[in-house]
Amino acid sequence: MHLSRQIEPLYRELAAVLRAEVQLLAPGDYLPGEIQLAARFAVNRHTLRRAVDELVLEGRLLRQQGKGTRVLARPLIYPVEAGSAYSDSLSALGHRVEAQLLERRQRTATQEECQHLQLSAAADVLELSTLRLLDGQPVSLIRHRFCASRVALLAAYRGGSLRHYLAERDLPLTRTFSLIGARLPSRDEAARLLMPQHAPLLSVLTLSRDMAGRPVELALSTSRADRFQYQVAP
Repeated sequence: MHLSRQIEPLYRELAAVLRAEVQLLAPGDYLPGEIQLAARFAVNRHTLRRAVDELVLEGRLLRQQGKGTRVLARPLIYPVEAGSAYSDSLSALGHRVEAQLLERRQRTATQEECQHLQLSAAADVLELSTLRLLDGQPVSLIRHRFCASRVALLAAYRGGSLRHYLAERDLPLTRTFSLIGARLPSRDEAARLLMPQHAPLLSVLTLSRDMAGRPVELALSTSRADRFQYQVAP
């Protein structure tokens, strides 16, 4: 296949062709190798790389050193509502949702955590760190903070939806506060989420309360911005 080499720079014309083709591939698929693609389009490898760079910056592709260039999924709309649960909302869209427990630790609460969870100064919190996957692909890291008095209640949690786990133990939660922000990922976050370090993360700080209005959980989720769009209910 030969490109026209007219008007637009050649790499942008090639990027447009690749953009259309990538939409026909499944998330997780790999592009053919650089030599194969350059030969197919009759361009040099520098031009091909510039075209691929365009799609990497758009969040459509991810370069993985030693593995190749991988197709990323398009953004999902996640409703931020009082009673919405991550697993339920995305499962309803037909996705397989998993939550892996990465770490469990007890530590001294920060000033912000004491304020939101209504704890005394220097109180302890239990922090559970989880990795969320959609259809087998990592998309979010979540740090769940609870008053240390909940240690026994959460002792049996090994993964899966924390909302479901707590509801099954007669502690249903309702989201009462959400603060949405954005930042660049750390090296560890980028590695866990299979994303480039120059791409932004979406962060959501959420406070959830029990049926009596008492604060129970302060959660901070960091998600790949190329995978999520948050829809806030009026």
